[in-house]
Amino acid sequence: MVRPLILARDADPARTRALAAAGVHPLLARLWAARGLDQAGPTEWAALIPPNRLTHVDRAGELLADAIQADRRLLIVADYDCDGATACAVAVRALREMGARVDFLVPNRFETGYGLSPAVVELALRHPAGRPDLLVTVDNGIASIEGVAAARAAGIEVIVTDHHLPGPALPDALAIVNPNQAGCGFPSKHLAGVGVIFYVMLALRAALRARSALPPRGGPKLETYADLVALGTVADVVRLDANNRLLVGQGLRRIRQGHMQAGLAALFEVAGRDPARAGTNDLGFALGPRINAAGRMADMSLGIHCLLEDEPARALELAKALDEINRERRARETVMREEALAHLDTHAQARAASVCVWQPGWHPGVIGLVASRLKETYWRPALAFAPDDGDTLRGSGRSIPEVHLRDALDLVSKRLPGAILQFGGHAMAAGLTLRTAAFDDFSQHFDDAVRILSARESFEPRLDTDGSLEPDYLTAETAGLLADQIWGAGFPPPLFQDRFRVLHQRLLKDKHLKLFLERDGLRLDAIWFNHAEPLPDLIEAVYRLDCNTWGGRNSVQLLIEDAREAA
Repeated sequence: MVRPLILARDADPARTRALAAAGVHPLLARLWAARGLDQAGPTEWAALIPPNRLTHVDRAGELLADAIQADRRLLIVADYDCDGATACAVAVRALREMGARVDFLVPNRFETGYGLSPAVVELALRHPAGRPDLLVTVDNGIASIEGVAAARAAGIEVIVTDHHLPGPALPDALAIVNPNQAGCGFPSKHLAGVGVIFYVMLALRAALRARSALPPRGGPKLETYADLVALGTVADVVRLDANNRLLVGQGLRRIRQGHMQAGLAALFEVAGRDPARAGTNDLGFALGPRINAAGRMADMSLGIHCLLEDEPARALELAKALDEINRERRARETVMREEALAHLDTHAQARAASVCVWQPGWHPGVIGLVASRLKETYWRPALAFAPDDGDTLRGSGRSIPEVHLRDALDLVSKRLPGAILQFGGHAMAAGLTLRTAAFDDFSQHFDDAVRILSARESFEPRLDTDGSLEPDYLTAETAGLLADQIWGAGFPPPLFQDRFRVLHQRLLKDKHLKLFLERDGLRLDAIWFNHAEPLPDLIEAVYRLDCNTWGGRNSVQLLIEDAREAA
């Protein structure tokens, strides 16, 4: 593991004072100022960016209203991750409440590839619920030029709702709702797929009200789907700008009050998490992976059915099945990661500017997770591959801020023609199909591309902290205050840096370091997960605050992220 460079964020004093003067807790004022805020973000629905600022959203609402009033068959085409699953659940639930005949189809990632492909259109034509009249994509479709053309050739129209970056050409759909399409003036470019379809449902309800098909303030209470919007938004790791923090905050508020879909309640139960204390960590690291596991290992329709189920006992059965699939995913991931590390330790590739690795028998649904682990371990762009068919490999990559991964693949495709059959993605993550025979040449060309684009031979990770934490805040109350906030991508949770004396240390399960620390007369419990090396007597530690509940008593615990001997 590469040791990170530790840097302290700069909290602008004027912003800190302005926030504190507005009644924000002094610690939160400092943390928010360090993240660029000069005022508390909006938290109520009235502050949500209006739907009509999304290009084509009103047109999509009118088209869906037409379809409902003409009793046409609608089919939602979902993506196979948590964002796609929650987006599908929001669409199906809301459309059914507004009188639509609607069902869903989620492609198998191993058979039909990503998005609305011509193969997916063929599946739609043979859907058990009947041939659809209108397809609505959620969390995909912006790149589905051939698929939309195939649907229209078969007499089926398409509405695209997506949030991914568009290519040079757009599909010929009836409407495209995507904040990232050219000319769209929507201020938040970071909506997840579930956020986009939530806005489309707001527009549909408004269209039906305008036609008097619903009472002026009637129709479904769409805020009841805020739990699903929050889950998909956090799980997709989109930037939590002010609008997304509002959406996630509303969802967490409902979850903490016990107002959530039966499937979410069941997922909290199987994950052993308390919804009354729900935070973004629960959504991103407990619920999200269990939904994602279905798409990685089996069939994402299982996850969608869990989110659509209203009967608690049946929802719990589905959640238990997802939990079992997730256990299988974790076991497979562990084996693949260990095989990758063992392979790289004996090859020069582990000492290059990038990491490329594959092994026979690897599961294609887990390679993205393996790539992510390798990126963290070596702190360089990493690609992991699994056998696809006889002579191709399916690859997934994760990158670091210094290297735009899609641009690197694009450069390789130009310098090594014919090796990459297809690729796509963005700066930090990408996927590709590669000829197996070209793997060695590809690995060298990819490493060269990383060096060229970054002008670097090696990379150093950084750990941004919020500096020292005042001793008076080393409490369970402060840990609870921080846990109640909306942290995530683009608005990272706080990390603090302080000097401690190590009073006692021992290993738990041969891999976690349990610590008893002292600072300024305070004695504190701490743990460093997945770290087995003993620490010196005096350390400089980077840590998070956690509230540990045991025997009905709450106490603060430090979760160590990094520690080294104090100078």
